[in-house]
Amino acid sequence: MTDTPDTARGAQQDWRDTVFLPKTEFPMKAGLAAKEPAILDRWAKLGVYDRLREQRAGRERFILHDGPPYANGDIHMGHAMNKILKDIIVRSQSLMGKDAPYVPGWDCHGLPIEWKIEEAYRAKKLNKDEVPAAEFRAECRAYAEKWVAVQRAQFERLGVMGDWDDPYLTMKFDAEATIAGELLKFATSGQLYRGAKPVMWSPVEKTALAEAEVEYEDVVSTQIDVAFEIVEAPNAPELVGAHAVIWTTTPWTIPVNQALAYGPEIEYGVYALAPHFSATGAADEDVVESQRAWSDSHPLNHLVGKRLLIATELFSTVEARLSRACPPGQGVYLMQVGIAAKNSLANATARHPMHHLGGFFAKPRPFLPGEFVTTDAGTGLVHMAPDHGEDDFLLCKAHGIDPVFAVDGAGMYRADWAWLGGQGSVINKKFVASDGPICTDLREAGALLAASDDFEHSYPHSWRSKAKIIFRATPQWFIPMDGSRSSVAPAEAGASSDGAEQQPHDAATARDIAAELPGFAGAAGFGPVVTPTNAPTLRGLALDAIERTRWVPARAENRIRSMVEGRPDWVISRQRAWGVPIPLYVHRQSGDYLRDDAVNARILDAFRRGGADAWFGADHQALLGPDYDLADYEVVNDILDVWFDSGSTHSFVIEARYGEGTRANLYLEGSDQHRGWFQSSLLESCGTRGRAPYDAVLTHGFALDGQGRKMSKSLGNVVDPLKIIGESGADILRLWVAQTDYFEDVRIGKEVLAGTSDAYRKIRNTFRYLLGALDGFSDAEKLGVDKMPELELYILHKLWMLDVELKAAAQAFEFNRYARALGDFMNEDLSAFFFDIRKDCLYCDAADSPKRRAYRTVLDILFHALVRYAAPILAFTTEEVWQARYPSQDGSVHFLEWPELPALPGDDAISTEWEDIRRQREAVTEAIEPLRREKTIRSSLEAEVTVPDLLRPAVELAEVFIVADVHQGDGEGVGVTRTDHKKCGRCWRLLPEVEADGMLCHRCDSVVS
Repeated sequence: MTDTPDTARGAQQDWRDTVFLPKTEFPMKAGLAAKEPAILDRWAKLGVYDRLREQRAGRERFILHDGPPYANGDIHMGHAMNKILKDIIVRSQSLMGKDAPYVPGWDCHGLPIEWKIEEAYRAKKLNKDEVPAAEFRAECRAYAEKWVAVQRAQFERLGVMGDWDDPYLTMKFDAEATIAGELLKFATSGQLYRGAKPVMWSPVEKTALAEAEVEYEDVVSTQIDVAFEIVEAPNAPELVGAHAVIWTTTPWTIPVNQALAYGPEIEYGVYALAPHFSATGAADEDVVESQRAWSDSHPLNHLVGKRLLIATELFSTVEARLSRACPPGQGVYLMQVGIAAKNSLANATARHPMHHLGGFFAKPRPFLPGEFVTTDAGTGLVHMAPDHGEDDFLLCKAHGIDPVFAVDGAGMYRADWAWLGGQGSVINKKFVASDGPICTDLREAGALLAASDDFEHSYPHSWRSKAKIIFRATPQWFIPMDGSRSSVAPAEAGASSDGAEQQPHDAATARDIAAELPGFAGAAGFGPVVTPTNAPTLRGLALDAIERTRWVPARAENRIRSMVEGRPDWVISRQRAWGVPIPLYVHRQSGDYLRDDAVNARILDAFRRGGADAWFGADHQALLGPDYDLADYEVVNDILDVWFDSGSTHSFVIEARYGEGTRANLYLEGSDQHRGWFQSSLLESCGTRGRAPYDAVLTHGFALDGQGRKMSKSLGNVVDPLKIIGESGADILRLWVAQTDYFEDVRIGKEVLAGTSDAYRKIRNTFRYLLGALDGFSDAEKLGVDKMPELELYILHKLWMLDVELKAAAQAFEFNRYARALGDFMNEDLSAFFFDIRKDCLYCDAADSPKRRAYRTVLDILFHALVRYAAPILAFTTEEVWQARYPSQDGSVHFLEWPELPALPGDDAISTEWEDIRRQREAVTEAIEPLRREKTIRSSLEAEVTVPDLLRPAVELAEVFIVADVHQGDGEGVGVTRTDHKKCGRCWRLLPEVEADGMLCHRCDSVVS
């Protein structure tokens, strides 16, 4: 008998050497923590960033302007998330063929750094004020330089590609000169004034704060009800002798009270007090008899027979507060004895509880109509301290009442103040407590109705010192939001409304008082503001620019719009040492600041040569020149708000490097920067250029721990990015950032990172498979698209769809969508489907078979596309992948551009049909699984299936389903049985042509022949 090909080859023969198994040295285990530093070194030697600039020269430019972090400590997870997201965007834009430079920067001035130096002084028991200012500033500069170097290395370790050799620093001399120049633009155009109004002030740090430097924490404060006796009421004489009741949670403002506010539309009632002797008992009907029952020691016996003026809507809440102030078993009952007519309080006055001290306290306190007065809480009457509240200031100012500057920068009442002079601090809980000196004095004066230390509410704190802040009227420099501001005229500023004499300072103007405060350099200072006629306001320009800017996500526009609509004038001055000075000369007589282009030019030239220190140690007469006498001018020594520094960065980073008028394509920071850098940059640019400095703004959320809590050292839940990099590598962090919905707050912890690591392994293994499967592939093996099987055409169609989706996601800055689409394609379309089906062809078909050549051609196309798509996210891994296939002395995956995919036939029918086949394949796989669990079959190759419809020839479907055979079924579902076919010894498929297990099928026999 003549041997057949099958029987000619022994069933026990080992065919492994004839199978084309993938070959690659690319390891499955990543070892990123060890590999990434070497890749960084390679990039540095290649000069990847500079070479990219050369390669992309002349292309469309995409500028992401880096918001400057403070140079004051190791980076945290928020830094890592921010910088990685920026890098992903920059790399994606470069991949799309654009010239995408990235200039990192640092904010080097201001409290964050100054505070650290002061902390070091305090630890050594040194007084900062005893150190020469120049020496102190030098220490601040050195501290910033140290942390710039540290953070630079840490950011580079994240894989962030940029101009690390020439970053921007706000403390570079050129930068300081430009910042000063931007301020002088505001001054020259008249968009600057100096005035005294309440600003957020830190008594601990002794400086004004910007809104972005403030955080809110829940606190428990003292709440008090205080009675002001009405002494004049022209419209309602019957109210004279009654006591207007106010409620406040800032008792320390009572010594600075100057008026009372009422609601013009609020109804006020007059009430008498009666005792209430039990928690549940009814009040005595006979008020007179009840009043006799007050004990001599009762805290409210001083009010027997007196009348209280309270909003009728609030009398019951006031009654409850007064009752809580009574001894156990006693309370009070408020009995209405009258209603005040609508205009009763117009032109009325009351006297301060401490009027017996004379001077300032003896002046009558007018009742002023305030639209902001409501009946939401309190008494319906509000005490006014124009030194310590925005509403207070504006209402009192409108009626000729100015601040008196009673509280100094440390939160103490100034020494000459008649009540509590030299005492404080006003943020000290004991000082303002119900048994503290303020409440004690009010109680002795018979004016304290109730006081308790139990009011829970949110209160502003400095986010650096974590101490409470106050609103405090101080002389500051402002940029007006709404055009021209009326100057605070020297003749009226601070003068009492009735001309009454005040103690020591009362005869002086507010200017004179202010002149003695720290940070106010002279008696002049409330100069006029010159605003160009018919010029749009800064607020109007900013709101218009907001509308013209692309906000990502779109809802961010509403957030910043509402902030700009309601924000007060911009306080740009600080009373500190480390920063860019406000380089102005104020005329001592007129109070106006000097505007002279020649003087400004000399100032800026000095800054360029010597930085900010050039102002503090300057020969000011030389800067003024021969046309002005220094004796006539006050030299301003306040420094600029650091938000003005960072808001000016577009001028000395974007315009200085890329040309005047150039705007950034994108600003990207956390959502807190709507009130910080986004807004300061917007206002600075609108004030000097009339438009925003950016085309688009992207906002991301904050990094929280795995349980969704804010990270804090006290909770012990801080996730350190440097530790993650050291253990798992930066690419894990980069993939985590890309996978998160970063427009919201995001979580990171062990479980989250475990999921990210799993996703990374799948991507890495896909690349490993591609590298192995393409071993030895060359252009000669490539097959044209027109000669490819339908499955390959279908996968190329899916790749085209992926390409469109990824490009759209990249342009929308939606890398969560980008990463998800890329991962799904690699896992579901490739690993679980295409690779799974074609591995048999790859391993066992002849090397030159058209189907295998088509498959490897598509794998090559996939490789070149996927390594590019993944490069912006997995910057290190894709470099490793690229070098594994194309080892090169000077090549890099990051030099590549977006892939050019082969043109496909225009007919989408193939794609539609293969989607149906995939669904049928999923149904077959699901039907086989129970038999696998029962071990009826060990592999899907042992199964024969029946399906309702044969969508392709049975032989082709068997290959796609990875089963022994496929039959047309009569029923609706999928049927599965174990096949009787024998197993090929080389490809392991069970086929009818194999006569015995281990023999070869026709294909394998042909190949090994």
